[in-house]
Amino acid sequence: MCLLLSGSVSARVPVEDFFKDPEFTSVSLSPTGEYITVSVPQGDRTLLAAFRTADMTLVGKWDYGARRHIDRVVWVNDTRFFMYVSLKLGRYDFRVGTPDVYASDVDGRRRADIPNGGTYRIVDVMHDDPSTVLVQRSIESAFLSRMNVQNGVVRTVATAPLDYGSFLVDHDRKVRYAIGQTKDLTNVTLRRDGDRWTEVHRAAMGESQLFPIAFDRDNKRVYVAASEAGEPAALYLLDPETNQRERVSENANVVASRMLSSSDERDQLAVIYEDGLPSIDFLNADHPESRTYAGLVNAFPDHAVSFEGISKDGRYVLVRTYSDVDPGSYYLFDRSNGQAKFLLASRDWIKPGQMSEMRPISFPTRDGTMVHGYITIPRNSSGRNLPLIMHPHGGPHGPRDYWGFNPEVQFLADRGYAVLQVNFRGSGGYGNAFERAGYKRWGTLMIDDMADAVDWVVSQGIADKDRVCSYGASYGGYAAVQSVIRYPDKYRCTIGFVGVYSLGLMYSDGSSNTPASRAFLDRVVPSAESERQAQSPINNAARIRVPVMLVHGGKDEIVPIVHYNRMKRALEDVGNPPEVTLVKPNEGHGFYDLSNQVEFYDAMEAFLDKHIGSKAATAGN
Repeated sequence: MCLLLSGSVSARVPVEDFFKDPEFTSVSLSPTGEYITVSVPQGDRTLLAAFRTADMTLVGKWDYGARRHIDRVVWVNDTRFFMYVSLKLGRYDFRVGTPDVYASDVDGRRRADIPNGGTYRIVDVMHDDPSTVLVQRSIESAFLSRMNVQNGVVRTVATAPLDYGSFLVDHDRKVRYAIGQTKDLTNVTLRRDGDRWTEVHRAAMGESQLFPIAFDRDNKRVYVAASEAGEPAALYLLDPETNQRERVSENANVVASRMLSSSDERDQLAVIYEDGLPSIDFLNADHPESRTYAGLVNAFPDHAVSFEGISKDGRYVLVRTYSDVDPGSYYLFDRSNGQAKFLLASRDWIKPGQMSEMRPISFPTRDGTMVHGYITIPRNSSGRNLPLIMHPHGGPHGPRDYWGFNPEVQFLADRGYAVLQVNFRGSGGYGNAFERAGYKRWGTLMIDDMADAVDWVVSQGIADKDRVCSYGASYGGYAAVQSVIRYPDKYRCTIGFVGVYSLGLMYSDGSSNTPASRAFLDRVVPSAESERQAQSPINNAARIRVPVMLVHGGKDEIVPIVHYNRMKRALEDVGNPPEVTLVKPNEGHGFYDLSNQVEFYDAMEAFLDKHIGSKAATAGN
């Protein structure tokens, strides 16, 4: 008899605790360090509150109504900020930005609705002119403008011959580069030489890269991310006059996730990489602020430390700490006295001691390519011979899985399942060549990488090869179902949540109604209809020999419910109807309502328990 049935005998955490709204979703520090803003989910909306950091007294509050979420704040001067409000219908929905941007002083005065302000992106805040900011927008060409922060009036200061573009200005706000794409998604980098643009780089989507990021203190050299053959881009200092460049930072596996600038914005201090666990590479370790950052990293040895802002005088640093078992907390560090003041905890009802460890893994695929990912082992388990969930991420191109607190993963681990997350070829973050390898191979090579990951976990003794299921959402839902088609003997069940089940339908239904989105599909989806069908689950339902659970939202605009309907009917036509189905007519791309989420995860738990969990183990003995 199998003594270890589902990995843990301790009390289970209520499902609601994993999926109910966090206390807050974002925190922003004012340029002076005197205030913070906090986005606060409340039911069908996300509010914004502003606090004085000295004593955390409330100084302002904003609410733009049902289904509207204030999810991002940009400070445009010491006391005024822009609020970016979005609509979010489901858990996996891309936030649909409203065309307007909302502006306010921190005390709630001089509120303004800036029509179409949400279609601009801020390039630089003008500390020497607090009445304006530099913004960019693309309408057939790329435009750089000054925007008045009170009324939104814009005045164009530069244009670039790109269909979709952004600008890089130096420390004197002089335009130096434009970076963007043409309609066919060719990437182009332009340098401003006098009154004309000079093309310095051109490459197809997924090819080589030259991306200017920031200038050095003297405005003479520019930091650029560059790769020659699709390897993870390294960071260089480039002299635009001589074209000579010096390599200053690199990681063999991943591209940089962000850079840290000094409080005066003139020095680049460090590069952040997320190769397994997050790490920081200091470019200027002797800078006083670099020493502060290094000290804060050392002060939280069991956590990752993310630096979310620094006041322009360098005194205050907004710090977020988090881990695989801790959703995260914010602190305000005062460099004048060396003290860190606790501000907020994201989900203070989550107890790290009740969560499960997420371990980075690397393994060779069948063709020798190294692939990376994570395995989460249920707490209080032996860590051996466990039931396993192969859990692919969505996207698929651009996104990747990261180390950190993941509610779904922790829920599954709490129920006794090891959870495997694979950054298969096609994932972002590992270089253009790695991502490009997945183009047109959504249902073949990418699925093979997931299968090889399962085999590797089994070979390590972690997972029981006879108790493996697949589960994912969006592209992950496609991959979960496609996996049991391509490898019918490897998995015992599958769960597709808001999944794509027909590659052909992506052209006629869903978010493919713009030239850019269709160009993207042409680049990443097989060109021949026969190959699209070969890689589409609805055309291969007869090969599915395991129980299936299908879940969808009736108002899904990213992956319309026609995908669910066609997949369900295809399974019924071959005599293997889905064992469990769940459709919520008023939900979008993922379930938004907590009661619907609880119903879904309860159903998932019962389905998994029946096929690879304690009930399956008991039935087998």
